[in-house]
Amino acid sequence: MKRDLVYKLLLFISIILILLFIVFVYIDYSKYDSLTFSAPFSAYVLIRLLEFVLPSIILLILALLFKRKR
Repeated sequence: MKRDLVYKLLLFISIILILLFIVFVYIDYSKYDSLTFSAPFSAYVLIRLLEFVLPSIILLILALLFKRKR
């Protein structure tokens, strides 16, 4: 029972992080202006990948490990 709850919680947090990534990239895109910012937009996307998608992948792997041990 406890492993199942941990699995669902990790999966939920992983999905939330991916949704937050999409929202923040959209916000960055709407604010981005190539004339005023020195870095290309892909640099902003790379930063957001490191902030949201990488932890999401780690949590997803942990969730799958908890599910497998059931």
